[in-house]
Amino acid sequence: MSHLASMWRLNMYMRYTLLLTCLLIVVQTSQAQVKVETVVGTDIKNFWRAYDKITATKDSNLQYTYLNELFIDKGTPGLKAMMQVRDYTPKQYIDAINRYPLFWKSVRKNTLKADGFAADIAIGISKLKKLYPQLKPAPVYFTVGVFRSGGTVSEGKVLIGSEISMADERTVTNEFPDEFKNLHSFFKTNPIKTLVFTNVHEYVHTQQKSTEVNTLLGQSVMEGAAEFMAVKSTGEHSPTFAKFINSIDNHRLKQVFAQQLLNNGYGYWLYSNQSNEFNQRDLGYYVGYLICEQYYQRASNKQQAIKQIIELDYNNEADLFAFVDQSKYFDQKASVLKTRYEASRPSVTNIKTFINGANNVDPSTTTVVIEFSDKMNKHSRNFEAGPLGIDHVMMVKKFLGFSEDGKQITIEVDLKPGRRYQLLLGSRFMNENGISIKPYLIDFTTAAQ
Repeated sequence: MSHLASMWRLNMYMRYTLLLTCLLIVVQTSQAQVKVETVVGTDIKNFWRAYDKITATKDSNLQYTYLNELFIDKGTPGLKAMMQVRDYTPKQYIDAINRYPLFWKSVRKNTLKADGFAADIAIGISKLKKLYPQLKPAPVYFTVGVFRSGGTVSEGKVLIGSEISMADERTVTNEFPDEFKNLHSFFKTNPIKTLVFTNVHEYVHTQQKSTEVNTLLGQSVMEGAAEFMAVKSTGEHSPTFAKFINSIDNHRLKQVFAQQLLNNGYGYWLYSNQSNEFNQRDLGYYVGYLICEQYYQRASNKQQAIKQIIELDYNNEADLFAFVDQSKYFDQKASVLKTRYEASRPSVTNIKTFINGANNVDPSTTTVVIEFSDKMNKHSRNFEAGPLGIDHVMMVKKFLGFSEDGKQITIEVDLKPGRRYQLLLGSRFMNENGISIKPYLIDFTTAAQ
């Protein structure tokens, strides 16, 4: 080999080595920035410092002091946001720590792995950005909550409930009450293994116009959009519905969903353990995912389709209907389904105790009987304040129950003379097919004495 050739090879080797070194520096620097600036796990460390102090004493005052000083007061913006959106209180934290020691012991090691997921989360988000170049940056906060959210968003922040999303099949749940029964089966799916997927899903929510939509259809498409984009970005199957995707009767699912698609409440379709004929929760995610998937498959411009899926105004009925129609998920247009839905809604037909709107109702009245046009679901109901607010609410002292045929309810009330009262029967009143009532305002004034 000539001296010139040797020098050329040495020069190329040095240039390659320098380039590789620069690339490693860029990658390492990028990952360091992700860990410090984008993925924040300090709330977890603070929680365990507080936990150790709390569990070392029986003094309740000291327990609250440790919780506040070591965890809540030092909380990141993510923790403060999670506590606000899920209505977490110091008492709930203290109660959970004291009641479920085996759970906390079993999940501790997993939660302390949060920082180790930063690079993988960054990769997942970078893949999302390739699909959706308009992606705006959003910080990811690993927090610790009290079992009401594995992941959510607030004002452009991703909030991860580590006590749920970082659990696995070894996490102990036998201390939990019935209200947490869904966590037992959820933990068996090893949610920590799909943590990157969860983060990408929630990251999509930070890009959407809204995460609170006023109809079941809109909320399902909103959640389905995030699930669809997480699947496209990560290449993973959805952990939300992987357990039933091969066994569900899709024709029946579509039929039942179409009956309820414009309900103001989400029923058993989303965020609920309510029983249903499919024996599955979170079916709304699946329906929304299928709508988005079919929309994407039918689109000639895939990048524009992704933009539309993420940026759709799910609260705009016209835009939502056009999107759903283009997906061809339903056999009929959304406007036709809406007409059918409205015609099938149950309503209040009569108040047997007095005439609604009267201004001379007997203040000694103690029970009110309300009649419906259809047989109602006896396990679902809600009362709300009317337009005049809480000061004018007719308080329900006791719900005395439905009639045997499910077509009327009786409530116990306490009225005062010369007062105007209101009570709104809300969307969780629904018939046996799960179709919500047309909201009904009771509004009357009692006679003066």
